[in-house]
Amino acid sequence: MKGVMSFGKRGKLSPRYIGPYQIVRRIGGVAYELELPASLGSVHPIFHISMLKKCIGDHSLVVPIDEIKVIDSLSYDEEPVEILDRQVRKLRSKEIVSVKVLWRNQKVEEATWESDHDMKVRYPSLFEPANNELEEKNFPLFVKKLVPEVFVKNFEKNNVSGEMTDFEVEVKEVASASEHTFQLRVTEVLLANDEKTHERLSDTLQLVAEDIDRIWKVSTKIQDKGKQVSEGSLVQDISSSTNNILKVNNNMVGRDDQKERLLEDLTGSYSGEPKVIPIVGMGGIGKTTVAKEVYNHESILRRFDIRAWATVSQQHNIKEVLLSLLQSTIKMDDMVKMSGEAELADMLQKSLKIKRYLIVLDDIWSFEVWDGVTRCFPTEDNAGSRILLTTRNNEVACYAAFSSEALTYEFETVGKQIADECHRLPLTIVVVDGLLKSKRAIEDWQGVAKDVKSFVTNDPDERCSRVLGLSYDHLTSDLKTCLLHFGIFPEDSDIPVKRLVRSWMAEGFLKLENDLEGEAEKCLQELVDRCLVLACKKSLDGTKIRSCKVHDLIYNLCLREVQRENIFIMNDIVLDYSYSECRYLSMQKMQPFKRVTGDKIDYCPYGLYRALLTPVHRQLRDHDNNDLLKQTRSIFSFHLQDSYYYILKSELIHFKLLKVLELRHIEIDNFPVQILSLIWLRYLSLPHRRKKLDIPPEICRLWNLQTFIVQRPQTSIVQRLRTYIVPSVLITFPEEIWGLMQLRHLKLPRFYLPDFPSGSVDKGRHLDFSNLQTISYLYPRCCTKEVIMGIQNVKELGICGYETDLSIRDSGLLNNLVHLQQLETLSIILCFKLLPASAIAFPAMLKKLKLEATALSWSYLDIIAELPNLEVLKLMGGACRGYEWHPNVRGFTRLKFLLISDNSLKYWKATDDNFPVLERLVLKESRNLKEIPIEFAEIYTLQLIELDWCLPELGESAARIQKEQEDIGNNPVNVRISNPYYFDHLEGAGTLAAMRGIYRSPAKLENAPE
Repeated sequence: MKGVMSFGKRGKLSPRYIGPYQIVRRIGGVAYELELPASLGSVHPIFHISMLKKCIGDHSLVVPIDEIKVIDSLSYDEEPVEILDRQVRKLRSKEIVSVKVLWRNQKVEEATWESDHDMKVRYPSLFEPANNELEEKNFPLFVKKLVPEVFVKNFEKNNVSGEMTDFEVEVKEVASASEHTFQLRVTEVLLANDEKTHERLSDTLQLVAEDIDRIWKVSTKIQDKGKQVSEGSLVQDISSSTNNILKVNNNMVGRDDQKERLLEDLTGSYSGEPKVIPIVGMGGIGKTTVAKEVYNHESILRRFDIRAWATVSQQHNIKEVLLSLLQSTIKMDDMVKMSGEAELADMLQKSLKIKRYLIVLDDIWSFEVWDGVTRCFPTEDNAGSRILLTTRNNEVACYAAFSSEALTYEFETVGKQIADECHRLPLTIVVVDGLLKSKRAIEDWQGVAKDVKSFVTNDPDERCSRVLGLSYDHLTSDLKTCLLHFGIFPEDSDIPVKRLVRSWMAEGFLKLENDLEGEAEKCLQELVDRCLVLACKKSLDGTKIRSCKVHDLIYNLCLREVQRENIFIMNDIVLDYSYSECRYLSMQKMQPFKRVTGDKIDYCPYGLYRALLTPVHRQLRDHDNNDLLKQTRSIFSFHLQDSYYYILKSELIHFKLLKVLELRHIEIDNFPVQILSLIWLRYLSLPHRRKKLDIPPEICRLWNLQTFIVQRPQTSIVQRLRTYIVPSVLITFPEEIWGLMQLRHLKLPRFYLPDFPSGSVDKGRHLDFSNLQTISYLYPRCCTKEVIMGIQNVKELGICGYETDLSIRDSGLLNNLVHLQQLETLSIILCFKLLPASAIAFPAMLKKLKLEATALSWSYLDIIAELPNLEVLKLMGGACRGYEWHPNVRGFTRLKFLLISDNSLKYWKATDDNFPVLERLVLKESRNLKEIPIEFAEIYTLQLIELDWCLPELGESAARIQKEQEDIGNNPVNVRISNPYYFDHLEGAGTLAAMRGIYRSPAKLENAPE
């Protein structure tokens, strides 16, 4: 120790030592910074003077360094993320410059003001502008935000002339082409990095600025004209009534967002008639709970003059409902209770007049009860009133929502005229219906009637096409773009929704917000609501669309409007050899073909690639845009044969601005290095058939990448069984993968993700996958705490791999999954003896779990049964071993879907307490099981039992459950059986004749959750 601590003037510390620690500097008037050893690096070095005085005066407070235990979770590295703001304070003799810094692991509101000079010395990379100026998210964000959203959105609200439509097209062209040209120049700067390329970038920015200035001036004139025309005729623009229906998630725990949305609907300003807000969902999922929470919320108490609640139930009684409501509105006595139904209805109506009221009708089952009570709710002088109802029946919810908005005689008259003009064409009727739902003014309905009537033609297809065009014209610009994108797929294609929305995200069709997936789902749902897109498959609860398609007439509409709108161009890429054995790539106008019929295209027999191109705008004065390769922004492959893929691979380097690259049905031995030059790529999908694929470190160049998919080929059952013994492809990522911070979806057969690189901070930014939503399939030994903490926001995770190393098996790596607080879906394949030994080691919010080839004992499922939020459990081939399953705990308290497939289960004993809210039971390839526990008849929520490739006795058991439910008065469970096993010793069994009524032809699972 170098001297003793002493106090100088005014109680200040001498700038020497305190104990073994040197004083570095004084902070303000009451604190000091100490130089701490490396072992205490996670301890903040600044201490208040009072703390230091205590340590000097009382030696018992001194603790040896080796005894100090710092809890990792209570500390974090001091890492600045970004500068949020900057301010300058001017004094007489100098200026003090401060910057507002957001630190790692802190919220925005906890950012701190720091000295600009100190931060530049300590973190110079935080102030480096070079990369930030070139990132796509700066200038293109400016162009997209300024042009399409500010201009186009306003135009859609004030579209009063044909002149507007033409200008909208020009705005879109400028936005698209400006972004295209800018990205081209940035690419040149990054790849060439010479002075000339910087000059060209500057010239491009100047041209784009001139275009935007010109558009602004024209838009101002048009909007002024629109204001003059529309002055005095304000039309309320509200969404379809179906959008007011709150569909409650099956798991209400932690769903504060739904409660907040409900509170907003109840308290938001609304001057019309009392608004009806239905909450729809299955029994027992918490509809009543959330309704009670908002009913007693303090904002509701302040908002409404009267609140009244009535529980309806299935065996409803209108008089009892009226009495329940009157308890909250008037003083009850025997005379009131003895009154008749009509008198009670009159009392209720009078008590609610000229008041802002909230009525809650809980558990309403039928249309009749709604019609019986709604006549009691006054509609005049009751602005801001709300009627909240909970129901299990979606039809009742829709009926309540629409009937509350009664149409006048004028609307009915115009509606009948429109219906007559549709000439009973089903597609025309449903599309016009979807259009009228969004129209609230009689003038809008009359305009639709006039347009439909003008389609004078005897050809039904032609009439229908014109009506579809009318519905298309009423879409917003973003919905139009999303609909037109269906034209890139083959006609009649059943398109997986995940594939569709991820390509929308990559193309930039959606608003630049955090929840891109949610925004995409909203757009798709609105297109479905307008009957322009067909939902082919849905999730178990019916809330999410799994796959979709468009009608052939709408498909033709997409092809026509793509050319007219000039949003993008669709071409076919042709790969071939000439007679001189020279390979070539050419583009031709897209020719539609049907995927389902396998149509051949004569000019590309060796493989079809379809491309989306940015249209050339007449104002850009840039000859480089005439190069079709530079205009191409997306490439999709559809053809089943592809012999000339290497021609395309050699040309990839010329597709400088490519955003989407989806390759299928080909063999790729190694990662194509040509892709590494495609710095704007957001969506990459590659096929691979080999055992190993190494991703090069240069993958970090693809800093815009959002989705990376490696598809494995379709395998037969025999091949799939072999993968249980010898796992499939192993893809190895370098540590540079952590630099791709825009990644949202990683889907690969099996991949190795390394730990963080040695320096986890890159130019002031922490490397992690904070945007990552889905991962599959991660190698088990990658589930270290370091990796898991780097993917904390993931919602879907798949793990696959067989570990021969016994030390790995005993390491408890999968216990680290408990840190994934956002995880809702988990799939585990193989992973013998790696699963957590306790339910508390699983993620708390887990809703869906799939196990496959894990060889667990059936008794292990008692641990799974304790998961508090589990709704879907899939036990695929080889998930469990053994012949008997006897659940020993009252568990699976929220399980709604249970699938057991390809197993050796022979004896199954369970009670209704083991599966209290089960709705759907699916048994596939159960070759030994002959009986479902008869106690399942007492599960009142059970709706469906589905059997596929099972013994006939199992079907008889399901029939007995069905009969038992009928006998006790419940709605009988629906039983479906496909492909029953028949053995010689069972043939001729008399009971089989009775089973014919519930056997059916082979079919896929309907609405099965993924």
